[in-house]
Amino acid sequence: MIIPLDSKDLPDKWYNIIPDLELDMPPLMANGGYPLSPRDLEPLAAAEIIKQEFEERKREIPIPHPVRELYTRWRPTPLLRAERLERRLGTPARIFYKYEGRSLSGNHETNTAAAQVYYACEEGAKRIVTATGNTQWGASLAGICNYFNIKCTVYMVHSSFEEKVYGRYIIETMGAEIVSSPSERTRAGKKSLSQDPQFPGSLGIALSEAFEDAYTHKDTKFCWGTVMKHVLLHQTVIGLEAQRQMRRANALPDILIAAVSGGSAFGGLVFPFYRNRSRKSRMVAVEAAAAPSLSKGQYRYDYGDAGGLSFMLKMYTLGHNLIPPDIRAGGMRYHGVSPLVSALYREKQIEVKTYTQRQALQAAIAFARTEGVIPSLECSYAVKAVIDEALACKRKKEPKDILFVLDANNIELAAYKDFLRGEVEDQPLSEEQIQAALEDLPPDDFELPT
Repeated sequence: MIIPLDSKDLPDKWYNIIPDLELDMPPLMANGGYPLSPRDLEPLAAAEIIKQEFEERKREIPIPHPVRELYTRWRPTPLLRAERLERRLGTPARIFYKYEGRSLSGNHETNTAAAQVYYACEEGAKRIVTATGNTQWGASLAGICNYFNIKCTVYMVHSSFEEKVYGRYIIETMGAEIVSSPSERTRAGKKSLSQDPQFPGSLGIALSEAFEDAYTHKDTKFCWGTVMKHVLLHQTVIGLEAQRQMRRANALPDILIAAVSGGSAFGGLVFPFYRNRSRKSRMVAVEAAAAPSLSKGQYRYDYGDAGGLSFMLKMYTLGHNLIPPDIRAGGMRYHGVSPLVSALYREKQIEVKTYTQRQALQAAIAFARTEGVIPSLECSYAVKAVIDEALACKRKKEPKDILFVLDANNIELAAYKDFLRGEVEDQPLSEEQIQAALEDLPPDDFELPT
């Protein structure tokens, strides 16, 4: 079953969850230990992005016409029912998935790339810089930069640069400059290489290099792929569309599921449903055992990058100096989770499930063989949770509706090849690694204004 939408059904506003939260969001903090002001972000981001990041009153933010027009190239995206998977599992549950695989990069990250690049161009920026670990974000941004005729530089985690070559080729084909991180181009990169010339890199270090690049070039703006409030805001087009489609399918989600590392896919799907809290849907965030920030991290202020060049965010974190195992899903290796998602977990309003990469890949293969769609490595974790929930419905004889978000896999098939050959091993983060990383957290004793 496919539940499409017409272009006229494309949302014309993003949904801002903050006014509907029953809690106060901790502010961003500057390195010096004081609350960040909008002016502090001016060297990095466009004015409208900064405004959206600090917006706490407006529930709806208009989507600019040029961005909405660009969205029509891949949106609205279809909602599908996984009926063959349901039959294979023998579950009374109905499984729906919002398929975000229609964009150039085959994933949801293009939604925020379009908005951030548009606003940067409106202010006269000549170049965009970012960091990527899973290649999809870099590919998303590179493709959007072409629409606006602006240069793009992507700092890519070295291990991904070497292993995820097809994603790298897409970024290069789209005309972006791609830099293996750590590199000799920045002080942060040089410092890492001096300590270990064979260092595989991490998203935290790639972010440090990208931040340094943006700070030192006045014509350049940085674009975030996840974590930040404005990123999750832009992604709510996913959930807003899904609400209409679920109504057309005569269904209401009892369980909402998304993979979470930084949190953008989770927020994009779940937040619009949060607004209607008269129906108590379970909200399940799924993380990797290689970087279990929610289940094993601490709720603390921490830097978004390894070098401490960024501001600090109150979030569940494993420590900005964490070097997670080199699992295949590069997008699941970040050390912290969006402050919005973290706050909801802190208040016990969402659940978390944790899986290893072998568990995730096995579930993804089962999904592919029944539904004919190969999930992205990141979304394979969500698929595992979906299957577990559907089997729980079978045991309890409960006909629940399950909804999750799915990105396509069009650039990382080598991981599936290696898994089928028995060449992929589980690499959970050890307790010793977690404790060592948590020891480097900054102080958390700020005097916040009342």
